[in-house]
Amino acid sequence: MTERPRLAVVGAGPAGLAAALTAAAQGVRVLLVDAAEQAGGQLYRQPGAGPRRPRAPHHGRRTWERLRTGLDRHRAAGRITHLTDHHVWCVAGEYGSAGFTVYALRGPGQEEGVTVRADAVVLATGGYERVLPFPGWTLPGVVTAGGAQAMLKGQLVLPGRTAVVAGTGPLLLPVAAGLVAAGARVAALVESAGPAELARRAPALAAQPGKLAEGAGYAARLLRHGVRVLTRHTVLAAHGAERLEAVTVAALDRTGRPYPGTARRVRCDTLAVGHGLLPHTDLAETLGCALSGTAVRVDAEQRTDVPGVWAAGETTGVGGAALALAEGHIAGHSAAARLYGTVPDPRRWAAADRARTRARAFAAALDAVYAPPSGWADRLPDETVVCRCEEVTAGRVREAVGTLGAGDARTVKLLTRAGMGWCQGRMCGPAVAGLTGCPLDPGRRPFARPVPLGVLAELPDTE
Repeated sequence: MTERPRLAVVGAGPAGLAAALTAAAQGVRVLLVDAAEQAGGQLYRQPGAGPRRPRAPHHGRRTWERLRTGLDRHRAAGRITHLTDHHVWCVAGEYGSAGFTVYALRGPGQEEGVTVRADAVVLATGGYERVLPFPGWTLPGVVTAGGAQAMLKGQLVLPGRTAVVAGTGPLLLPVAAGLVAAGARVAALVESAGPAELARRAPALAAQPGKLAEGAGYAARLLRHGVRVLTRHTVLAAHGAERLEAVTVAALDRTGRPYPGTARRVRCDTLAVGHGLLPHTDLAETLGCALSGTAVRVDAEQRTDVPGVWAAGETTGVGGAALALAEGHIAGHSAAARLYGTVPDPRRWAAADRARTRARAFAAALDAVYAPPSGWADRLPDETVVCRCEEVTAGRVREAVGTLGAGDARTVKLLTRAGMGWCQGRMCGPAVAGLTGCPLDPGRRPFARPVPLGVLAELPDTE
């Protein structure tokens, strides 16, 4: 009897779960590899095990319960093996007899090396937050918007008692609404985009009435709690001695620059700030997958240009849960068919294809609405830390360009060490690109995360 083909799905968020369930339903043996202790990703993040733990405060519960039920059913039947707490740092190999090897670090300490073999791979590695620096952003009490949401969902704790939620993007609304629902006082929601931007994209946004209704629900909750919503505003600085005590906010003019005389202080002990999401492409790049801008490039079947490798969800472009589910469903169908040596029938995912088209158009409209304010890099003081890992300031980055003649982000990195630290430029990359005027091109890294030398030393010579 021929052994069933093995498909490794990296990431157990909406895209990864959809791909895994779809492929398993076609008879493929699925290895679902994820860094979290439970499936769900950031959107469906669940609290850790413990006595009398309440349900996590997230929307889309019916969809999550359907995915969880399907995962439990396929696990019980032996069609899906769910490897939790496995932090993947590299994927290597090729389609065919050799197959692919997924290298991971197991456990919270990430010190034990694990390898997983598969015939094909679906990358559903999600995205990460973009945060643009400002004076005081390194103070304790300043967190990313997604970080605040993760604390609420995964740990059921508040990051502080009085919060300001700031930046730009659709994530700010659910974060602010989640904070007030959990008992925090949200002093203000500071959004750099304005109603005019939404109005200009109204036709494209109206194509997704469910998403608009969801946003309206969050806005209504904030209104009931008396939260000030400051559109066309931005945070200029965070203040505090030992930790955050207040932020200065100001109105923005049409060019994205602060109006003189509009700056005011808002007292708070927490600032949840974010400027949208960027795709996680590290594993795709180690495999040699081509990118389109900052995202992994895929075809109509969600295939990358590397045979045997599919990608779905935020790694192919940030677009929300509906898009991730549709892409994961298509990737699972395509991978299963091709692993069995047949040409996939697009009619089997026609509904998902239509959903993908609608969601991509909606995401493109949101990207245009929630672009970071122009000119933010010009008003960043020289003494502001840009690269937190290496403590590189904006002034040093400007010096590398203006005095030392750096013409690209890599040269800036060599001259200043910006991007050489623990996060390898994931946090400071957008800021360095903005300061230098260079495009934000992901730098190809050999590993997706730091790896202990002992783990590398234990690998066979052939690997």
